[in-house]
Amino acid sequence: MVMRSSPLPRMSRRGRVTIGVLIGVFVLFTLLGWGVQAWTDWLWFDEVRYTQVFTGVLTTRVLLFLVVGLAMAVIVGGNLWLAHRLRPRLRPHSLEQATLERYRMVLGPRLGLWISLAAVVVGLFAGLSAQSRWNQWLLFRNGGDFGVKDPEFGIDIGFYVFQLPFWRYLLGIGFTAVVLALLGALAVHYIFGGVRLQGVGDRMTNAARAHLSTLVAVFVLLKAVAYVLDRRSMLLDYNEGAKLYGAGYADINALLPAKEILAYISVVVAIAIIVFSNAVMRNLVWPGISLALLGVSAVAIGGIYPWAVQTFEVKPSAKDKEAPYIERAIGATRSAFGLADTKTSPYAASNLVPPGSLATDTSVVPNVRLLDPQLVSETYTQLQQVRGFYDFGPKLDIDRYAVSGKTSDFVVGVREVNYNELTDQQNTWINRHTVYTHGYGLVAAPANQVVCGGQPYFVSGFLGEKTQEACSSQVEQIPASQPRIYYGERMGPDDYAIVGQANPERNAEFDRPTQTGGEQYYTYTGEGGVEIGSFTRRLLYAIKQQESNFLLSEAVNDNSKLLYVRNPRDRVEKVAPFLTVDGDPYPAVVGGRVQWIVDGYTTAATYPYAERVNLQAETTDELTGRGTFQLARENVNYIRNSVKATVDAYDGTVRLYEFDQTDPVLKAWNKAFGGDLVLPNDKIPAELREHLRYPADLFKVQRNLLTKFHVTAPGDFYSAQDFWQVPNVPDNPDGGQKQPPFYLWTQFPGQDAPRFQLTSAVTPNGRQNLAALISGSYVDGKPQLEVLELPDQTRISGPVQVHQQMTNNANIRQQLNLLSSNQAQVQYGNLLSLPFGNGMLYVEPVYVKSNQQDAYPLLQKVLLSYGDGGSYVVLANNITDGIKQLVEQGKEAAQGATPPSGGTPPPSGGTNAPPLTGELAEAAGKVQTAIAEVKAAQTSGDFERYGRALKALDDAMTAFQRAQQAATPASPTPGATPSGSPAPSSGSPAPSPSAGG
Repeated sequence: MVMRSSPLPRMSRRGRVTIGVLIGVFVLFTLLGWGVQAWTDWLWFDEVRYTQVFTGVLTTRVLLFLVVGLAMAVIVGGNLWLAHRLRPRLRPHSLEQATLERYRMVLGPRLGLWISLAAVVVGLFAGLSAQSRWNQWLLFRNGGDFGVKDPEFGIDIGFYVFQLPFWRYLLGIGFTAVVLALLGALAVHYIFGGVRLQGVGDRMTNAARAHLSTLVAVFVLLKAVAYVLDRRSMLLDYNEGAKLYGAGYADINALLPAKEILAYISVVVAIAIIVFSNAVMRNLVWPGISLALLGVSAVAIGGIYPWAVQTFEVKPSAKDKEAPYIERAIGATRSAFGLADTKTSPYAASNLVPPGSLATDTSVVPNVRLLDPQLVSETYTQLQQVRGFYDFGPKLDIDRYAVSGKTSDFVVGVREVNYNELTDQQNTWINRHTVYTHGYGLVAAPANQVVCGGQPYFVSGFLGEKTQEACSSQVEQIPASQPRIYYGERMGPDDYAIVGQANPERNAEFDRPTQTGGEQYYTYTGEGGVEIGSFTRRLLYAIKQQESNFLLSEAVNDNSKLLYVRNPRDRVEKVAPFLTVDGDPYPAVVGGRVQWIVDGYTTAATYPYAERVNLQAETTDELTGRGTFQLARENVNYIRNSVKATVDAYDGTVRLYEFDQTDPVLKAWNKAFGGDLVLPNDKIPAELREHLRYPADLFKVQRNLLTKFHVTAPGDFYSAQDFWQVPNVPDNPDGGQKQPPFYLWTQFPGQDAPRFQLTSAVTPNGRQNLAALISGSYVDGKPQLEVLELPDQTRISGPVQVHQQMTNNANIRQQLNLLSSNQAQVQYGNLLSLPFGNGMLYVEPVYVKSNQQDAYPLLQKVLLSYGDGGSYVVLANNITDGIKQLVEQGKEAAQGATPPSGGTPPPSGGTNAPPLTGELAEAAGKVQTAIAEVKAAQTSGDFERYGRALKALDDAMTAFQRAQQAATPASPTPGATPSGSPAPSSGSPAPSPSAGG
């Protein structure tokens, strides 16, 4: 008897043991990693008192993994077992069966093991996929109604947002299970003789035919269910004819009934497959014909017919055919993105002459913001850094405070530790994690005031109780009883801190430098942090951080706490993983403590007929990545600023406050986590409410949508003739970056009083003149969008045009050239577009920054324009002087004089100019001397000398202008020339300025 060799070589015992050990080690370390991550996450959530989030998400993920994985394993494994059970006992002899015999010999003895292994693998991957759908399941289970019905089927929007995504996922799971079961069963039937490709007689046994045909029928029935869901999902699809989302004319009148017909056909085909395969003819001819019929129907009814309707009926008259559906899309988009209550007002902007009321205004002009938070961040760092590792980030924030009974906006920044700036000697494990643990102070300066040659006037964040600096306030005007910053935007994922000392009398944390030149140390006393005093905790975090010093270092003691996840955005995202977090958190002093305020959005992507946008693309502008975090590439068609979150900068306490009390999505999430995850709106402290602001990323999305969806008439929308666009950055229009919106404390036409509002200018699509001003603010605690719409074909220039007109003015260009040289550069701040006196006032601060190392920008001049942007332009020392010059130009225009073309150029000895004599010649000589000193100071890099030189030039030019006016009394009042710092605007605190830089 000849023994057949095994088709697979046998592995030695040593090889099997080695593989078993390797697999065991891999599983052990995988489970250890998961265990350590879960345990440390629990400790962190316990620290912030949001354990319901941890347990809720973990429980949901585990249940979905088990339920879906087990269901998939049972379906696939059960069908494999059934296919083997239905195998024929006798198989005809053939070459095919002889070839398959060797595989039957391998599988047969351990068939149960092979089936179980296949089922486990399939179930594992299905479970891993399912656990990532925890958010869809929680919304499916806890979602309610929106109170709004879709315009086609009359179904509440809640079905689309909460139910439809999970139903579609379950349908996908069903298709996957049936296909895998069908393929697996077919393979088993083939191996064990139930399906044959060769030999006489039937190619398939009755049992195999019944089994496989039933699976095919189930697949076709699932297809019928898919057609039913597709009818609902059509309201979410893109309508190519109207260039909008939502079902259009061809979809509603051709594809929608086609889907219904195909659903019925699918049911009939499923029944036909079972009947003809097993009860009537017992072959696959008619079932095959049925499937072919379904395929032909899908192509003809579901493809060709809608295409014909779109091509021959809709396209020739698309404007009329698509009008009702365009109207649906407009209404849905405005509702889904919070645009429905936008207040639109016409603004003629017909006044092109500066009115006299500019000089006496108390609501707009005194509050004009001069400090650009992006440019002056360097100034804050150089003047308030004190130590090289302190940092304010690449962009500061704007907030408002009431100081001395007057509310105005301030540029604020937090003095944080930037661990990347530690020197090699400082950057040891001990120093990085136990010594340099925190920053100190919220530094603020009025946004409309500069001193000392163009510096901000600092009023808070001092390292001592008082300051003797002439360029700062003598006392803290925005005092914080706890100014230490343990949690901030400069903290990365690896920047953890270990605080707490064994000896309470020995402070180890660097706190701040003292005025006497020493250093003060501190020991953390807050409630934040995870206790790591025990050996178990140290071992746990040594594994998590892969750092042995948790076990070896004496800096870790019985009183130690570990502070991690220290970035405010990361902290809020971890506590509320269902929120999309705004990219620009900002600090505020609330109750004597520095609080990070973070805006949280609830979003959805299945709002019928609403426009779908990509959050990353819509929120990216010049500031993205420069102090503003970039949002993820998330496609949404519904968004609400539902949550205002705070993170305490000292102890890391996170609080979530309900802001939008009508948002069904937030209500569903709150219910999913026990009902008390988010604090009610009335729990927002009054002092915190004063610092809430319209969120930047939401405003960008709404502003971008309003460029199209301000048009509400379907015909006008289809023609797209009245669409707008967001202009590029005015001083770099070719860079392709959009102009960011800007925060202002100001009053627009139609408003009762000044508000803290986010504003943006928009221009007509394809043109650069001004089309409208869009602003977002809070009125009685409610968000309010307002649009000031200018007439079509307006003469008013847009931001890019205004900047070009102001800087290209011959006289102003000459003065700007004096400010810049090979040793310095001119930088332009925010170009503010302000409606005033039925006209437009433009203000753009001008900074000068030396090219020397560690130089910082100084505010030296202010560009102002009124009207159409080119007729009335001045370059002034400060807002007050600039307004006076604009008003004077307006008076001269009213008297019939030609508007001046900018500031007066410096005196020159040109060949055509009459010779200067007397006091005028003496004044001109002093100007030339002062100009030479400015250039020399620039070259030397001495900032103090540079400030004195600019002040001297300012005095010399003022004397020259007086002499010029005395010599020619009828001459127009000239504009200012380069000088020192602008003086504080009216209504601002009056510091004691110094000429030094």
